[in-house]
This record gives sequence, structure tokens and C-alpha cells, in this order.
Amino acid sequence: MALSGYDALLVLSFGGPEGEDEVIPFLENVTRGRGIPRERLAQVGEHYFHFGGVSPINGQNRELIRNIEAELAGRGHDLPVYFGNRNWHPFAEDTAKQLEDDGRTNVLVLATSAWGGYSACRQYDEDIQRLREVTPQIDYTKLWQFYGHPTFIELMAGKVKGAVDKQEGSARVLFTAHSVPTAADTAAGGPGDEHLYSRQVAEASRLVAEAAGVGTYEVVWQSRSGNPATPWLEPDVVDRLEELDNQEHFDTLVCVPIGFITDHMEVVWDLDTELRQACEARGVALERVDTVGLEPAFAQMIVDIAECVAQGTEPQTLSTVTVQGCTVNGSPCSPHCCEPVRRPARG
Repeated sequence: MALSGYDALLVLSFGGPEGEDEVIPFLENVTRGRGIPRERLAQVGEHYFHFGGVSPINGQNRELIRNIEAELAGRGHDLPVYFGNRNWHPFAEDTAKQLEDDGRTNVLVLATSAWGGYSACRQYDEDIQRLREVTPQIDYTKLWQFYGHPTFIELMAGKVKGAVDKQEGSARVLFTAHSVPTAADTAAGGPGDEHLYSRQVAEASRLVAEAAGVGTYEVVWQSRSGNPATPWLEPDVVDRLEELDNQEHFDTLVCVPIGFITDHMEVVWDLDTELRQACEARGVALERVDTVGLEPAFAQMIVDIAECVAQGTEPQTLSTVTVQGCTVNGSPCSPHCCEPVRRPARG
């Protein structure tokens, strides 16, 4: 399949610091306009300082780009891949100027999120709108979401099945994704398609569980932030672990980070550190399932989706829930789709 008409692919992501001196400036970018004092940002930055001030997200995106470049080359596509972030270097606006300098005019955009909702989808549309203002002569086309794509489901299911099958004792399976304020989840999808984000997470979890042969599982949430009085999607993964442990005996918690394509800070801190400590305190083993974004087959899926966009066809999906994406120049799917409910976040 040809990618004729497009002359570049932009991987558009959240960004993260890569040194201790970058943590506070990065968090200031993330929380811009919210009036959060630097002292509070230093507390929030504890998770980054624990890892020497380095978020894993930039390095993982660079590896993903290498995989995509190899897949493109293997299929005979001469399509250069660029990298830009919302909140830290390389900033997407700088990358847009590089695209302009290189003479690019029709650019595919991979937003590194599988989901709908404001933070997961529409905020990337807003990013693309800013790029269009910086480089008005370039058209930007965002690729379809992939949360229900057969390849994503197959990859995740293989990881889950491997983790569950090796357990000799009793195990509980929890699928987890980033929590959002309940108001943001209500707004996700817009009128008539509310709660799109949580429905997509539930649907992906169901598809993966079925493919992995897992009959009993739950969907939980993690990484909430902001005002404690604001309702967020629940239950929290650590809270649910504690509830389950008080109700029954099980040897292992199998935790599936369905909401994250690679090992972001929310995975290495909230799951591999905090959740593991909570499991150890209760004598429960933690089996954290691997993420799949750096598998070669994941890059193959991205190129498959790009080819579908170039041919004007929708990519495959196993889901019955709305799949968003393939918007041009940052236009939202509908006027009121995933309207903003602002909140702090991490990468």
C-alpha cells in the first residue's frame, strides 16, 4: 500500500524531563495557568527525582520511532519520522518549524494515546491547531486511535496470558488506566457519546481478557492528581488491592497497564514502586504485565493505520465503541466532543 501524498510522520507526545534540573521547568509547563507554587511542584516532582530526574517517556518514544522507521523502510516507504512534545524538548512547535525548513507540506501525526477524552485526544487536536498556526502551509492529519485494533489486542493478550499462565497459586487480574475527573469522562465523546474514555478502556480490557482466556478480572484506575475534593474515576488500583486482600486470600496480583503503550512514569512509579510496596506489605506477589508499545508488531500496526489513512479507508477494530481520529489540522471529531476539563498530568 502506498503512502502517496504524505511526506512525513510526526510522533506527537506529552514529553518528560531528562535530568534533575529539568523537572521543575517541565512541571511548570504541564501546570501552566493553574497557579501551583514551586514548592508544591517540588513535591510532585518527587517521582521524577527518584529516577534521577529522568522520565522514561522520551527515550521510549525515540525507540518507538526507530521501530517505525525500520518498518517504513521495510515496506519501501520513503517517509521521514519526526518527534515533538507538548511539554518538553523537543517541543512540537520547534519540530513544526523543522518540518517547514525541510519542505514538508502534508504530515501524518501519531498521537501517543489510544483513547478518547480531553487529555487523551482533544488536547492533541489543540496541539495540532497550534502547529498549524506556526506553519500554516503544512496540513496535519492525525492517525486513527488504536485501542481496539486487532494487533494491539493480540499483543496485550499475549502478555496477559503469559503472566497468568505462569502463576502456580491463586491470582486476581486488574486492568488499570489513568484516572480522570468524572466530569471529564462524562464530557468525553460529547453529547450522545458520553463516558467515551471509560467505555473504551472497559472495551479494550474485555477484548484482551477474552483473547487471553481470562474469565474474571476488574477495571481499576490510577495516578489521580489535583484537588482531593474533585470526583475521579474509581476504584484506585492500590485501594482495590487492599479491599480485595481484606475480603479473600490470593497469592498474586496480575496488574495489566492497559492504558499505557510504554512504561511511562505512571507505570514505573505508580505500579512498579507504589503498588509493589503495597503488595509487599500485604504478602501478595505483584506480576506487572509488560506494555507493548516497543514491540516491532506495534510499529507494524502504526504503519498499517497510516496506510489506511493514505488510502482513505478506516483501520480494523474489534471494538463496538466509537473510534476517533483521522482529523485534519486539529479539527475535533465534533464541535462538543471531549470538551476540556483541565487537570495536572504526568508523562
